[in-house]
Order: sequence, then C-alpha cells, then structure tokens
Amino acid sequence: MKVLTVLCSFAALGLATPAPSQWQDKRQSAATSAYAAHTIDQPIDHFPKSDRYVPHTKDTFKQRYFFDSSYYKPGGPVFLYIGGETSGESRFSNLQTGIIQILMQKFNGLGVILENRYYGDSYPYNTSTTDELRFLTTEQTIADNAYFRQHATFPGVNNSLSGPDVPWIMYGGSLAGAQTAFTMKTYNSIFAGGIGSSATTQALLEYPFWYDPIIKYGPSDCVSRIVNIVDKIDALINSGNTQGIQQLKDIFGLGALKSLGDFAMTIAFPIGGPMNYPTNTWQELNWSDLYGSNDFWNFCSNVTNIDPPKNISSVDTMLAKYSHGEAWTGLGGYADYVKKVLVPTCESGRIDSTDMGCFGTQNQTFYADPTNSASRSYLYSTCSESGAYQVAPKTGPSLISRVLQTPYTQQWCTWAFPAGKNNSIPKSPELHYYNKYGGWNTQAPNLALIDGSTDVWLDLCFHSDLAPKPRISSDKHPSYLIAGAGHHWDSYGIKNVSAEPAYIREAHYWEERTVSRFLEFWGQKKKH
Repeated sequence: MKVLTVLCSFAALGLATPAPSQWQDKRQSAATSAYAAHTIDQPIDHFPKSDRYVPHTKDTFKQRYFFDSSYYKPGGPVFLYIGGETSGESRFSNLQTGIIQILMQKFNGLGVILENRYYGDSYPYNTSTTDELRFLTTEQTIADNAYFRQHATFPGVNNSLSGPDVPWIMYGGSLAGAQTAFTMKTYNSIFAGGIGSSATTQALLEYPFWYDPIIKYGPSDCVSRIVNIVDKIDALINSGNTQGIQQLKDIFGLGALKSLGDFAMTIAFPIGGPMNYPTNTWQELNWSDLYGSNDFWNFCSNVTNIDPPKNISSVDTMLAKYSHGEAWTGLGGYADYVKKVLVPTCESGRIDSTDMGCFGTQNQTFYADPTNSASRSYLYSTCSESGAYQVAPKTGPSLISRVLQTPYTQQWCTWAFPAGKNNSIPKSPELHYYNKYGGWNTQAPNLALIDGSTDVWLDLCFHSDLAPKPRISSDKHPSYLIAGAGHHWDSYGIKNVSAEPAYIREAHYWEERTVSRFLEFWGQKKKH
C-alpha cells in the first residue's frame, strides 16, 4: 500500500505510489489516451438503514471506468480490475500487458478498470471535508463493486454483460486485493471468482513488519550498516546532546529540520518512510525492467561503497566522539545519497516547510486543506479504518529510527480531519470495520489469494508469518505464495507469458488454471 502531497509520494496500504520515474511518465502519458472514460451513476450511500451514515443521502456520483473489448467474443467472461487508491489511467497497463490482458486473451474476455470512489475523477463531492469523506469506507467501496457488476454497460459491445448469467471475475492488488476478497465474501453469488494479489486483508494499528523482508533479503552489508547507524542515531538522540544531534542533521543536509520525527522520516525515505517517500524503495523492485526501479540498489551501493572518496569516508568518523570512538561505518555514503538525491527535491530550499518536495510536516493548516486528492483520501482511510502505521520495532534491529512511532503518524490524522457536523475520525483507527471480513482468515468460495514472499506488506496478507498455520490451497480456496516475488508482481506482464521468468510464468499459468476452474464452477452452478 501512498502520498502526502508535501512529500511527493506515499506508501499506499500495500500499494505504494512512488514519484514516477522517467519510464513511468512516458508510459502513463501514452496510456492516458488508450481508453475512453465512461461513467456510471453510483449511489453515494449504499446503506440507507445504517446508523453509521446518518444523515443519509440518495444522491449519486459519476464513477469512472475504462474497458478493453479487443479480445472479447460473445459468451466470454468479464474481468473486473479493482482500481484501488489511484486514478484509473494509472492502471491501463493491466489491460495492455498485465494480468487482465493475459486473462482476456486466454478466455476471450472483456477487461474493465473500475476507479475507486474518492480517487481519480470519481469524487462524490467537489471537496473532501471530514463530513464529505464519511462515505469513504470499506463497505461502501465494495458495495460499489457489486452495484457496478449488476448495472454496468459497455458501449459498442452488443451483448448485455451485466446479466446474472455472465461470469464476472475480479482482480485487485494490495488494498484493491483486499477489497476484491471482501467483495467476494460479501457478494459471492454474483461473481464467478476473484483474485486478491498481495491482498492486505488484516488491519493492524502498528506495522513494523514492513521492514522485515528488507532485513531478511536485502544486501546483508547494506542492512547491517544501516542497522548500526540507526542504533547510533537513537543512542545520540536518547542522550539529549543537542550539539551532537544538530551535527548529525547537518551531515545529512537537513540541519533546518526542527522535528526529530521529520528528520528520522526523511533519512528513511530511500528505505521507506512512514507513508511517505519521494524515491523508489524495496517495494518498487520488480521482476521486469519495464516496471522496476534501481533506486534501492543505488542507495545500498552508496552505503556499502568499499572505496569512497576521502570527503565521504571521513564522514564516518565525524560523530565518533558520541559513540565511544567507534566509527559510523557507511554514514558518509548514506548522507551523500540523501544530499544528492533527496535534498534537491526541495526546490524552494525551505527544508523545514511543507513546500512541494520539502521535508517538514509540522503544519496543521497544510493537512486540513480539503482539496480532493488521492493522498487525502488514502490518509483518511488509514486514519479511520485500516491503520498499518509504519513504525520502528520496539525491540531488535531497526532500519529506521525508533522515534518513529504511532503518535508521529496519528498527528497527521488529527490535523487533517477536524471534526465536522456529521463525522469525525476516531482517536485511533477503528480496525473492526476492516477486520470484520476475516483478516488473515478472509475466505470465500472461488476466491484466490496470491502473495510474494519478499513483499513488505506480506504480514497483512494471507501468507503472513503472523497468520494461523497451515495455509493450504484447494480448488475451492486456492492460494499461492510466489517465492522471491514482491508486491503483487503477478499483476505485471510483458504480453508473452512463456518468455517471463519461471517463477512469474508459473504464477500466471496457475492463475489461468484457477480462472478455468472458476468458470467451470460457474457453469455448473448456472445449470442447477
């Protein structure tokens, strides 16, 4: 999962959206015109009898969707891609070369992307005040999926595809994967099947486990150096030595930052800061050069450089007087990366501000801006229902400073969403609204759950190390853990499954076989 606008980008729950790299800019520009936008009049409030949404509304909003019928043949299924916490346009590659394209081609189906309420251009209101955001909930979102399945039209396609006999199969990754799973559990009778990829079905308030795959699978010398540096940083902070702390911040080019939390988050950006990072991290690694980024490897190369220039290597001993004479090995490379890659993103030079690309967050007015944006919508869902605050572990090795704990993230919630007339956010996310669908044990007939073993969000998914064991797959409840794969890596494709790396190729073949069974079960059910 993304972005607080001030910080360029955000780690969406399970679906982080990094600042676009050059290739992403080009691909999205080309994709923007690939499919026409259509809209459906979607009810804002699907639950007129629920006390949670008093006062109710009968109004609708224009929810956007995009479809590809180039593979469709009469009688074929509909593959519904759940858009998640971004615009519909940013998902076009899934129709062109990704999992939906793979399934459309295999089964002569039609593919459609449904843009999530409160994202892209699918906003119920012109602004997103606390009151206007009260209909952004998990249950309202998955009710959109069911309503769309039963009422969607596809101009230019002769067949009516929203009828009860047409097999619809959902796919979603990360938060959208969880929504796919929850939709299948709640509205199972109207869908032939669903695939939740890296589906973050479990809500936890704190999520220090985000960093575990990096510690486990990252370059060991890079990891050990960062862990050692973080230990020394925290010892210095705990000592209260203001002169030493200031010198530390100056070494990173961040001397102007007043908040220790802001400093700790900023130097964590190359790894993955709490909800925010302007460069690509471990999460954005990918099996294909078309989609991946080398930012994380470049960062680690800086930290582990065995023969750095003297002006960089000398930094390793600058703070030795605060660590009993012990060098801070790798600090020079770490700080050099931050100064050369991150600091320049603050074009105004006002490091401690909420200017675009800068690093200060201590600005209540900035957060309370009700302008519609993906970052605001995502923050609201995080603060109200899903949690998963990226924090440092209380004990053991850590890649981020231990000053990064729940209160640091919670302050943004408090600032962003002042109480309205009809809605206010809780003091802490009300996780029961999310976990009521089953959490790690979310299951439904013909729901497939597929995860990657190196995914930073894995411990919120079906194959989590925290989940009850064993995790056994069956034809009715299929599941798959891709060894060595990251965050919903199966969603990506190169339009030639047989040419993919073996571990991705076999995952795609498994998904094809799984969908075949879904369609077989659907056909049998309709006969009876």
